Amino acid sequence: MVVYTPFWETLKRSGESTYTLIKNHHISSSTIDKLRKNKPLNTTTINDLCRILHCRIEDVAAYVPSEEDQPL
Repeated sequence: MVVYTPFWETLKRSGESTYTLIKNHHISSSTIDKLRKNKPLNTTTINDLCRILHCRIEDVAAYVPSEEDQPL
């Protein structure tokens, strides 16, 4: 199942690339891999991406409920 995340469109609009995130902003290649695979990121990384891309959190992340979420 493909899950929509706004990160890739925000990255495209920013003029940055995965290469510049890694080389110029020291975002790890494992973080880029997590973004590609819609894996969890910590809030520090999300904050860094928002600062680099000059955007808001909703421009890089979206909440999508999942069957695997733990019961509340």
